[in-house]
Amino acid sequence: MTFDVDIGHYTSTGPRRRNEDYAAALRPPATDGTLGLIAAIADGVSAGGGGLEAAQSTIIGVVGDFHSAPDTWHVSVVLDRLIGAQNAWLADHNRRRQGLRHSESTHAGIAMTTLTALVLRGQAWTVAHVGDTRAWLVRDGECVQLTQDHAFEEAFQRSRLMRAIGLDDRVRIDFEQGELRRGDVFILTTDGVHGELSRRQIVALSQADDAQLASQALVEAALKQGSRDNATALVVRVKQLLAGRFEDTLLAGRDLPVPPRLNVGDSIDEYSILATLADTGAHRVYRARSVRSDACVLLKTLHESCRNDPQERAMLAHEAWLALRIADRRPPHGEAGFVCAHATDNASAFYTVFDWHPGATLADMFAAERRFEVPEIVDGAIAIARALARLHRHGVIHRDIKPSNLHLGEDGKWRVLDLGVALSGSDLQNFRLLHAGTPSYMNPEQWGTDSTERVAADEASDVYALGVTLYEWLTTKLPYGPLEPYSRGRVRRDPKPPSRLRPDVPIWLDYVVLKAVAIEPQQRFHTAEELIVALERGAARPLSRPHGTPMIARDPTALWKIALAASLLFNALLIYWLLFLPS
Repeated sequence: MTFDVDIGHYTSTGPRRRNEDYAAALRPPATDGTLGLIAAIADGVSAGGGGLEAAQSTIIGVVGDFHSAPDTWHVSVVLDRLIGAQNAWLADHNRRRQGLRHSESTHAGIAMTTLTALVLRGQAWTVAHVGDTRAWLVRDGECVQLTQDHAFEEAFQRSRLMRAIGLDDRVRIDFEQGELRRGDVFILTTDGVHGELSRRQIVALSQADDAQLASQALVEAALKQGSRDNATALVVRVKQLLAGRFEDTLLAGRDLPVPPRLNVGDSIDEYSILATLADTGAHRVYRARSVRSDACVLLKTLHESCRNDPQERAMLAHEAWLALRIADRRPPHGEAGFVCAHATDNASAFYTVFDWHPGATLADMFAAERRFEVPEIVDGAIAIARALARLHRHGVIHRDIKPSNLHLGEDGKWRVLDLGVALSGSDLQNFRLLHAGTPSYMNPEQWGTDSTERVAADEASDVYALGVTLYEWLTTKLPYGPLEPYSRGRVRRDPKPPSRLRPDVPIWLDYVVLKAVAIEPQQRFHTAEELIVALERGAARPLSRPHGTPMIARDPTALWKIALAASLLFNALLIYWLLFLPS
């Protein structure tokens, strides 16, 4: 099934001398229809000139950059950042222009524009809106206005906008979202069109089979009825849908049954079970063979006890969706440091399928007491850090980096496993609040203290967890020792340099590892790229020796303890003086 839409656009200067309307639409790349379509319309504000400049630059910036954002980000997040950046640039441009012209009028010489942007992705539509351009949805003969004008209602102030791109340093954006259906017709118009046409006329004129003819009919009808402004219409007719959002994936598997326990030799759809690899009480993991391709795969299902747990179902669906988005772009599968998932569109039960890579996890190799040479460890850490950097560029936080989730394949490639508790812009809110991770590898601020609130996991949390893993890789010890689950105790000592536990560790690597696992967040690496640079430079450009953590940072109650000890000592001396010294 492909994503198929018909797009039409028509604009007219009308009775004005200059057309300051601008519109554009951009289809998803042919290689990936899940990125969705974006269409937008803008009406430049002509007070003092610059309206066309504002409208054109805004449309080009928002529409042109939309597909460059990570596809794991929610549509509203992408639009908010793109529109916010364009507004900040335009507002700064206006301030500098006003300063040069020394104009007395507030709006003289500035460039502003309205904006209405429409995104069709998966089985949902999203509208972002600022100003008095409008978006309409025609469905089953009914016309619904999806936006509200940000303009004064009084007749003598009708053209004065309350919100516009470039008007203020920050812009408030209205967002609307809904379910997308085959046959839907979306219409974006400037006030030169909708100021003259009724909803009934919009419905009638949009029924043309060709979207281009429909957009032209809307503009010509508005001009014929006396429009005195630029008139522009953009029509998008949905012919076919393509599921691509996490919500679509979750919806598709919501009613599928959880498969029963599978034994060697059993089959499910096209997969034959070869071995049971794990049974965690929440999931079962099998090695299977595809009858169609004869390739080995890893098949992951929910345990029967979790068949009615919507959160566990959502977590498994989210893991497979992320793997499809992140690892399926560059052949061969898994080249980017992750295990690729397979689409299961026609599955008879709820399960996920991943590529099978023979090899072992780092935890398995620790248990087998395999000894790594220092160069091997550095190369492995760089490979894993690159995978994390790719993950973070997609706006995804892993939240559980540890040796058991790092896999070295027989092909010599390191891969990051288990995106089951990862966060992305598409995860559910209650899932985001889940305190996930392994205590010994979690940065201390995630636990909080008696005086500070718990801090949510972020990209730096993954880098810290990799630093702990690197310390253990080199020394077989954890930098702060094993931590109990749900412990709120604060780390109170700096770890020993790895070279004191393993003499062949060079000093420059000591500094890198100690910086990665520093107690104070400000002293650590903030991004995976920073860690990669430090490891690649090595002894050529070593880091400076990290400073020891001050006692007050390691133990915020230390001053109170010292004050209490001094007070007790002073009182003891006073009592001794009163009782035993002569008066």
